[in-house]
Amino acid sequence: MSDVLDQEAGEDAADSDGFRTMLDRLSRLSVDRHFEAYTDVAWDSSDMALVPDDPRLDLPGHDPLGASEWYRSQPAAVRARIGLYRYAAFMKVGWHFENLLQRGLLRYAFTLPNGAPEFRYLHHEIIEESQHTLMFQEFTNRSRLPVRGMPRSLRVLAELTIVPLSRWFPSMFFVFVLGGEDPIDHLQRRQLEDGAVRHPLVERIMRIHVTEEARHLSFARHHLRHDVPALGFVRRHLLAAVAPIVLGIMSRLMLRPPADLVRNNRIPRSVVRQAFGSLEGSQLLKDSVAKTRRLWVELGLVNPASKLLWKAAGIWDEPSPPNARRSAGAQT
Repeated sequence: MSDVLDQEAGEDAADSDGFRTMLDRLSRLSVDRHFEAYTDVAWDSSDMALVPDDPRLDLPGHDPLGASEWYRSQPAAVRARIGLYRYAAFMKVGWHFENLLQRGLLRYAFTLPNGAPEFRYLHHEIIEESQHTLMFQEFTNRSRLPVRGMPRSLRVLAELTIVPLSRWFPSMFFVFVLGGEDPIDHLQRRQLEDGAVRHPLVERIMRIHVTEEARHLSFARHHLRHDVPALGFVRRHLLAAVAPIVLGIMSRLMLRPPADLVRNNRIPRSVVRQAFGSLEGSQLLKDSVAKTRRLWVELGLVNPASKLLWKAAGIWDEPSPPNARRSAGAQT
Protein backbone atom coordinates (compact mmCIF):
# COMPACT_ATOMS: atom_id res chain seq x y z
CA MET A 1 0.00 0.00 0.00
CA SER A 2 2.77 2.46 0.90
CA ASP A 3 4.42 1.88 -2.48
CA VAL A 4 1.18 2.71 -4.25
CA LEU A 5 0.80 5.93 -2.28
CA ASP A 6 4.37 6.93 -3.07
CA GLN A 7 3.67 6.83 -6.82
CA GLU A 8 2.24 10.32 -6.82
CA ALA A 9 4.00 12.18 -9.58
CA GLY A 10 1.98 10.51 -12.33
CA GLU A 11 -1.35 11.71 -10.94
CA ASP A 12 -2.70 15.12 -11.90
CA ALA A 13 -3.44 16.45 -8.42
CA ALA A 14 -3.83 19.96 -9.82
CA ASP A 15 -6.97 18.74 -11.57
CA SER A 16 -10.05 18.99 -9.31
CA ASP A 17 -11.46 15.64 -10.38
CA GLY A 18 -8.09 13.98 -9.82
CA PHE A 19 -7.81 15.58 -6.39
CA ARG A 20 -11.27 14.33 -5.39
CA THR A 21 -10.46 10.82 -6.68
CA MET A 22 -7.26 10.79 -4.62
CA LEU A 23 -9.14 11.90 -1.49
CA ASP A 24 -11.78 9.20 -2.00
CA ARG A 25 -9.04 6.58 -2.32
CA LEU A 26 -7.26 7.73 0.83
CA SER A 27 -10.53 7.77 2.77
CA ARG A 28 -11.30 4.20 1.68
CA LEU A 29 -7.84 3.09 2.77
CA SER A 30 -8.39 4.73 6.16
CA VAL A 31 -11.56 2.67 6.57
CA ASP A 32 -10.11 -0.59 5.25
CA ARG A 33 -6.72 -0.45 6.99
CA HIS A 34 -6.53 1.43 10.25
CA PHE A 35 -5.20 0.67 13.71
CA GLU A 36 -6.32 1.14 17.30
CA ALA A 37 -3.66 1.95 19.88
CA TYR A 38 -4.99 -0.43 22.54
CA THR A 39 -6.26 -3.18 20.24
CA ASP A 40 -3.49 -3.60 17.69
CA VAL A 41 -0.52 -3.38 20.07
CA ALA A 42 -0.06 -6.20 22.59
CA TRP A 43 1.12 -3.90 25.37
CA ASP A 44 0.94 -6.49 28.14
CA SER A 45 2.72 -9.29 26.32
CA SER A 46 5.89 -10.27 28.18
CA ASP A 47 7.83 -9.99 24.93
CA MET A 48 6.79 -6.33 24.63
CA ALA A 49 8.04 -5.26 28.05
CA LEU A 50 10.44 -2.30 28.18
CA VAL A 51 13.46 -3.18 30.29
CA PRO A 52 16.25 -0.57 30.35
CA ASP A 53 19.09 -3.08 29.84
CA ASP A 54 17.34 -5.11 27.10
CA PRO A 55 19.93 -5.59 24.31
CA ARG A 56 17.11 -5.47 21.75
CA LEU A 57 16.99 -1.71 22.38
CA ASP A 58 20.49 -1.19 21.00
CA LEU A 59 20.41 1.61 18.42
CA PRO A 60 20.91 0.54 14.79
CA GLY A 61 23.68 1.81 12.57
CA HIS A 62 21.24 3.94 10.54
CA ASP A 63 21.02 6.24 13.55
CA PRO A 64 24.10 8.51 13.49
CA LEU A 65 24.30 8.36 17.29
CA GLY A 66 24.05 4.56 17.18
CA ALA A 67 26.83 4.42 14.59
CA SER A 68 29.21 6.63 16.58
CA GLU A 69 32.40 5.14 17.97
CA TRP A 70 31.56 6.51 21.42
CA TYR A 71 28.18 4.75 21.52
CA ARG A 72 29.53 1.43 20.21
CA SER A 73 32.26 1.50 22.89
CA GLN A 74 29.77 1.71 25.78
CA PRO A 75 28.75 -1.36 27.83
CA ALA A 76 25.69 -3.19 26.50
CA ALA A 77 23.47 -2.01 29.37
CA VAL A 78 24.41 1.63 28.75
CA ARG A 79 23.73 1.30 25.01
CA ALA A 80 20.33 -0.25 25.74
CA ARG A 81 19.30 2.52 28.14
CA ILE A 82 20.36 5.21 25.65
CA GLY A 83 18.45 3.32 22.96
CA LEU A 84 15.29 3.24 25.09
CA TYR A 85 15.65 6.96 25.83
CA ARG A 86 16.17 7.67 22.12
CA TYR A 87 13.01 5.79 21.11
CA ALA A 88 10.97 7.39 23.90
CA ALA A 89 12.24 10.85 22.95
CA PHE A 90 11.26 10.22 19.30
CA MET A 91 7.76 9.35 20.42
CA LYS A 92 7.37 12.27 22.82
CA VAL A 93 8.48 14.73 20.13
CA GLY A 94 6.20 12.88 17.70
CA TRP A 95 3.10 13.29 19.80
CA HIS A 96 3.82 16.95 20.50
CA PHE A 97 4.10 17.50 16.76
CA GLU A 98 0.98 15.47 15.96
CA ASN A 99 -1.01 17.36 18.59
CA LEU A 100 -0.16 20.61 16.77
CA LEU A 101 -0.96 18.93 13.46
CA GLN A 102 -4.40 17.79 14.65
CA ARG A 103 -5.27 21.28 15.88
CA GLY A 104 -4.21 22.77 12.57
CA LEU A 105 -6.23 20.24 10.56
CA LEU A 106 -9.31 20.84 12.74
CA ARG A 107 -8.99 24.58 12.23
CA TYR A 108 -8.63 24.06 8.48
CA ALA A 109 -11.66 21.73 8.37
CA PHE A 110 -13.68 24.35 10.29
CA THR A 111 -13.43 26.71 7.29
CA LEU A 112 -14.57 24.22 4.63
CA PRO A 113 -17.98 24.59 2.96
CA ASN A 114 -20.54 21.82 2.52
CA GLY A 115 -19.42 19.27 -0.03
CA ALA A 116 -15.71 20.05 0.31
CA PRO A 117 -13.85 16.88 -0.78
CA GLU A 118 -11.17 17.31 1.91
CA PHE A 119 -13.54 17.23 4.88
CA ARG A 120 -13.95 13.47 5.26
CA TYR A 121 -10.28 12.61 4.75
CA LEU A 122 -9.11 15.33 7.15
CA HIS A 123 -11.13 13.74 9.94
CA HIS A 124 -9.84 10.26 9.11
CA GLU A 125 -6.33 11.66 9.46
CA ILE A 126 -7.12 13.45 12.73
CA ILE A 127 -8.48 10.19 14.18
CA GLU A 128 -5.37 8.29 13.08
CA GLU A 129 -3.07 10.92 14.55
CA SER A 130 -4.98 10.65 17.84
CA GLN A 131 -4.30 6.91 17.88
CA HIS A 132 -0.63 7.64 17.24
CA THR A 133 -0.44 10.03 20.17
CA LEU A 134 -1.99 7.37 22.41
CA MET A 135 0.66 4.85 21.28
CA PHE A 136 3.51 7.31 21.67
CA GLN A 137 2.52 8.44 25.16
CA GLU A 138 1.85 4.87 26.32
CA PHE A 139 5.37 3.93 25.19
CA THR A 140 6.77 7.00 26.96
CA ASN A 141 4.93 6.11 30.18
CA ARG A 142 6.17 2.53 30.10
CA SER A 143 9.76 3.64 29.51
CA ARG A 144 9.66 5.43 32.90
CA LEU A 145 12.15 7.96 31.57
CA PRO A 146 11.94 11.76 32.02
CA VAL A 147 11.72 12.57 28.30
CA ARG A 148 10.59 16.13 27.57
CA GLY A 149 9.80 16.14 23.87
CA MET A 150 9.83 19.41 21.96
CA PRO A 151 11.41 22.35 23.83
CA ARG A 152 8.73 24.36 25.63
CA SER A 153 9.65 27.60 23.86
CA LEU A 154 9.24 25.89 20.48
CA ARG A 155 5.87 24.43 21.48
CA VAL A 156 4.58 27.88 22.46
CA LEU A 157 5.92 29.42 19.25
CA ALA A 158 4.31 26.67 17.18
CA GLU A 159 0.95 27.16 18.87
CA LEU A 160 1.06 30.88 18.10
CA THR A 161 2.29 30.65 14.51
CA ILE A 162 1.99 27.23 12.86
CA VAL A 163 -1.53 26.26 13.94
CA PRO A 164 -3.11 29.53 12.67
CA LEU A 165 -1.36 29.06 9.32
CA SER A 166 -3.70 26.17 8.54
CA ARG A 167 -6.49 28.70 8.13
CA TRP A 168 -4.69 31.71 6.68
CA PHE A 169 -2.02 30.06 4.52
CA PRO A 170 -2.71 26.28 4.24
CA SER A 171 0.15 25.64 1.81
CA MET A 172 2.67 27.00 4.31
CA PHE A 173 1.06 24.92 7.05
CA PHE A 174 1.63 21.79 4.96
CA VAL A 175 5.32 22.71 4.62
CA PHE A 176 5.54 22.35 8.41
CA VAL A 177 3.57 19.07 8.18
CA LEU A 178 6.08 17.61 5.73
CA GLY A 179 8.98 18.99 7.75
CA GLY A 180 7.81 17.03 10.79
CA GLU A 181 6.54 13.85 9.17
CA ASP A 182 9.02 13.18 6.35
CA PRO A 183 12.27 12.88 8.38
CA ILE A 184 10.86 10.40 10.91
CA ASP A 185 9.10 8.44 8.17
CA HIS A 186 12.35 8.20 6.22
CA LEU A 187 14.40 6.97 9.18
CA GLN A 188 11.75 4.46 10.29
CA ARG A 189 11.40 3.05 6.78
CA ARG A 190 15.15 2.53 6.50
CA GLN A 191 15.31 0.76 9.84
CA LEU A 192 12.31 -1.47 9.15
CA GLU A 193 13.37 -2.39 5.62
CA ASP A 194 16.82 -3.46 6.83
CA GLY A 195 15.51 -5.34 9.88
CA ALA A 196 17.52 -3.01 12.11
CA VAL A 197 14.79 -2.65 14.78
CA ARG A 198 14.91 -5.61 17.15
CA HIS A 199 12.55 -4.79 20.01
CA PRO A 200 9.05 -6.01 19.03
CA LEU A 201 7.20 -3.13 20.69
CA VAL A 202 9.31 -0.52 18.90
CA GLU A 203 8.89 -2.40 15.62
CA ARG A 204 5.11 -2.75 15.99
CA ILE A 205 4.62 0.96 16.68
CA MET A 206 6.90 1.91 13.79
CA ARG A 207 5.04 -0.35 11.35
CA ILE A 208 1.67 1.09 12.31
CA HIS A 209 3.03 4.61 12.09
CA VAL A 210 4.69 4.12 8.69
CA THR A 211 1.56 2.49 7.23
CA GLU A 212 -0.74 5.35 8.18
CA GLU A 213 1.79 8.14 7.63
CA ALA A 214 1.99 7.03 3.99
CA ARG A 215 -1.56 8.33 3.60
CA HIS A 216 -0.90 11.52 5.55
CA LEU A 217 2.19 12.37 3.53
CA SER A 218 0.39 11.56 0.29
CA PHE A 219 -2.43 13.94 1.21
CA ALA A 220 -0.05 16.77 2.11
CA ARG A 221 1.84 16.45 -1.17
CA HIS A 222 -1.31 16.19 -3.26
CA HIS A 223 -2.79 19.18 -1.45
CA LEU A 224 0.27 21.24 -2.35
CA ARG A 225 0.15 20.05 -5.98
CA HIS A 226 -3.49 21.09 -6.09
CA ASP A 227 -3.18 24.49 -4.37
CA VAL A 228 0.26 25.91 -5.19
CA PRO A 229 -0.31 26.45 -8.95
CA ALA A 230 -3.20 28.80 -8.10
CA LEU A 231 -1.22 30.92 -5.62
CA GLY A 232 -0.20 34.47 -6.40
CA PHE A 233 3.31 35.81 -6.89
CA VAL A 234 3.93 36.80 -3.26
CA ARG A 235 2.80 33.53 -1.69
CA ARG A 236 4.72 31.42 -4.19
CA HIS A 237 7.91 33.34 -3.42
CA LEU A 238 7.26 33.02 0.31
CA LEU A 239 7.00 29.24 -0.09
CA ALA A 240 10.19 29.17 -2.14
CA ALA A 241 12.13 31.15 0.48
CA VAL A 242 10.67 29.78 3.71
CA ALA A 243 10.49 26.05 2.90
CA PRO A 244 14.25 25.33 3.06
CA ILE A 245 14.53 27.21 6.38
CA VAL A 246 11.57 25.34 7.88
CA LEU A 247 12.72 21.95 6.59
CA GLY A 248 16.27 22.53 7.82
CA ILE A 249 15.02 23.31 11.33
CA MET A 250 12.33 20.63 11.45
CA SER A 251 14.51 17.81 10.15
CA ARG A 252 17.13 18.53 12.82
CA LEU A 253 14.47 18.73 15.52
CA MET A 254 13.10 15.34 14.50
CA LEU A 255 16.40 13.51 13.96
CA ARG A 256 18.93 14.91 16.43
CA PRO A 257 18.95 13.73 20.08
CA PRO A 258 17.18 16.30 22.29
CA ALA A 259 19.10 18.10 25.03
CA ASP A 260 17.55 16.10 27.88
CA LEU A 261 18.67 12.80 26.29
CA VAL A 262 22.23 14.10 25.96
CA ARG A 263 22.26 15.50 29.50
CA ASN A 264 20.61 12.57 31.31
CA ASN A 265 22.81 10.00 29.58
CA ARG A 266 26.03 12.02 29.90
CA ILE A 267 26.70 11.96 26.19
CA PRO A 268 29.53 14.33 25.25
CA ARG A 269 28.16 17.08 23.05
CA SER A 270 31.13 16.59 20.75
CA VAL A 271 29.85 13.07 20.03
CA VAL A 272 26.50 14.43 18.84
CA ARG A 273 28.18 17.12 16.73
CA GLN A 274 30.53 14.61 15.11
CA ALA A 275 27.80 12.00 14.54
CA PHE A 276 25.39 14.37 12.81
CA GLY A 277 28.13 16.41 11.15
CA SER A 278 29.70 13.34 9.55
CA LEU A 279 29.17 12.50 5.87
CA GLU A 280 26.62 9.85 6.88
CA GLY A 281 24.80 12.20 9.26
CA SER A 282 24.70 15.00 6.69
CA GLN A 283 23.43 12.63 4.02
CA LEU A 284 20.69 11.35 6.33
CA LEU A 285 19.53 14.94 6.79
CA LYS A 286 19.41 15.50 3.01
CA ASP A 287 17.72 12.18 2.33
CA SER A 288 15.10 12.80 5.02
CA VAL A 289 13.61 15.71 3.03
CA ALA A 290 14.34 14.35 -0.46
CA LYS A 291 10.68 13.86 -1.42
CA THR A 292 9.74 17.39 -0.39
CA ARG A 293 12.79 18.77 -2.18
CA ARG A 294 11.74 16.97 -5.39
CA LEU A 295 8.19 18.30 -4.95
CA TRP A 296 9.50 21.87 -4.66
CA VAL A 297 11.46 21.41 -7.90
CA GLU A 298 8.36 19.95 -9.57
CA LEU A 299 6.26 22.94 -8.48
CA GLY A 300 8.82 25.43 -9.76
CA LEU A 301 9.61 26.70 -6.28
CA VAL A 302 13.39 26.31 -6.49
CA ASN A 303 15.19 29.22 -8.11
CA PRO A 304 18.85 30.27 -7.93
CA ALA A 305 18.25 32.37 -4.81
CA SER A 306 16.20 29.77 -2.94
CA LYS A 307 18.68 27.01 -3.88
CA LEU A 308 21.28 28.93 -1.87
CA LEU A 309 18.95 28.69 1.13
CA TRP A 310 18.58 24.93 0.64
CA LYS A 311 22.37 24.64 0.56
CA ALA A 312 22.81 26.90 3.59
CA ALA A 313 20.33 24.72 5.50
CA GLY A 314 22.41 21.65 4.62
CA ILE A 315 19.54 19.86 2.88
CA TRP A 316 20.24 20.37 -0.82
CA ASP A 317 21.34 17.39 -2.88
CA GLU A 318 21.78 17.57 -6.62
CA PRO A 319 19.19 15.30 -8.27
CA SER A 320 20.50 12.20 -10.00
CA PRO A 321 19.62 11.73 -13.67
CA PRO A 322 16.59 9.42 -14.08
CA ASN A 323 18.66 6.81 -15.95
CA ALA A 324 21.23 6.76 -13.13
CA ARG A 325 18.48 6.21 -10.54
CA ARG A 326 17.03 3.31 -12.52
CA SER A 327 20.49 1.79 -12.97
CA ALA A 328 21.23 2.03 -9.24
CA GLY A 329 17.87 0.46 -8.43
CA ALA A 330 18.55 -2.44 -10.78
CA GLN A 331 21.92 -3.09 -9.16
CA THR A 332 20.44 -3.23 -5.66
